[in-house]
Amino acid sequence: MEVRAKKALGQHFLCDLTIAQKIVASLSQDTGEAARSSSNVRDVLEIGPGMGVLTQYLLQREDIDLKLVELDGESVDYLLTHFPGMQGRLYQADYLRLDIHKLFPGPYRVIGNFPYNISSQIFFKILDDKDRIPEVVCMIQKEVAERIAEQPGSKTYGILSVLLQAWYDIEYLFTVGSGAFAPPPKVQSAVVRLRRNARTDLGCDEKLFKAVVKTAFNQRRKTLRNALKPLLPEGFDASDPVFDLRAERLSVEDFAALTRRIF
Repeated sequence: MEVRAKKALGQHFLCDLTIAQKIVASLSQDTGEAARSSSNVRDVLEIGPGMGVLTQYLLQREDIDLKLVELDGESVDYLLTHFPGMQGRLYQADYLRLDIHKLFPGPYRVIGNFPYNISSQIFFKILDDKDRIPEVVCMIQKEVAERIAEQPGSKTYGILSVLLQAWYDIEYLFTVGSGAFAPPPKVQSAVVRLRRNARTDLGCDEKLFKAVVKTAFNQRRKTLRNALKPLLPEGFDASDPVFDLRAERLSVEDFAALTRRIF
């Protein structure tokens, strides 16, 4: 029994087992470090396991308790057939609509080959639960991986870069060529690891911070003075030199300071 890759679900199945082993090995091992360490969170969620190329190696790790979320019914049938003990671990559901608290009452880590067409949406959902997710290891489109790991000043630095870097340290681990997949995607892929940083507070309202970041980048070619006009209170003095800059020049800390200044 094989699973047909479905374009509508953004499916490209990883078939290079060496790459699969490297991805699973990138998820921190339990080293007995401090309790807040990501490696001491046993619960792990695999998003979009497909035919189980990562699953087979995750199940070999005795330091984790694995659960899986898969939308595709054909993939679910395959996993239940080929992996004994999947019952009770595997949930057929749309991760983006799933009440994750029903699966994990406490902290959990995330791993997966994310469908490229919804990878940004997955990251936004992870951000919504950031205080319970200390680590994420995932394969995504190379362009997206470079963007979220990028530093200020680059043209690829954007909304996800700022919002993710506000709460996570991001490592670009390695690149994966299209030949590692069936069917081969038209783009290269990359594996990244996100680890929750020590930040507990931005020093400003988080919703307003998001609004400032998104508004600033939605018209990224404009200076902040012009891009942020919809948010600036009437009579606001935007003469500060920071408003002469474009969004791509500002760090997380700069955006937090700007949010405090505006609101």
